[in-house]
Amino acid sequence: MFNKDFDFNESKEALSIKKTIAFLEDKLSEEMAKRRAKLHFGIEHGKIVFEQEILRRHRELKIGSWKYITRANPLVILTSLIIYPVIIPIIILDLSVTIYQHLCFHIYGIPLVKRHDYMVFERTHLAYLNLVQKINCAYCSYGNGVIAYAREIFARTEQYWCPIKHAKRTILGNHERYEDFADYGDIDSFIKKYKEAREHKKDDSLS
Repeated sequence: MFNKDFDFNESKEALSIKKTIAFLEDKLSEEMAKRRAKLHFGIEHGKIVFEQEILRRHRELKIGSWKYITRANPLVILTSLIIYPVIIPIIILDLSVTIYQHLCFHIYGIPLVKRHDYMVFERTHLAYLNLVQKINCAYCSYGNGVIAYAREIFARTEQYWCPIKHAKRTILGNHERYEDFADYGDIDSFIKKYKEAREHKKDDSLS
């Protein structure tokens, strides 16, 4: 039961909204493709390729690392002493949730979250970024990737153990699976979803 699109006898309004969202996502993908064309790059065999003239201009406009650092506000540079050490708890979180899902999800029958889907470092290949900027981009990509990866692991955990919506208000930044949860106080819906989580747990197509 780990498919966010799994049908739980939703209302017609809810299904209509989901179809609208799917349509808008397709339109967004089309607009992104048009945007890529305007920026003169495409994706070939999984790699981003710029036209040679655009690539040459990127290299010409790149600010060197030394100039980039010497031009920076000294206070901004000092904040690196705070920012970069945060990578340690991020790595610990990454390792912890990875170990957790590999040990527990097999027992629960929950499909594993694919970590590589959340780790994207393509910005480090941009020719107009210097080494410092590329490190910063890689840092942010990794940090946000780990948070998204951990969020999906906890979303699947919550869907398995406690698929119940909150009562008082909508929680900001709910994960995509939340809308399929049982309403607060609806015991029949909870029992159904709780049971379905275990009946469908071996079906990896529900990931």
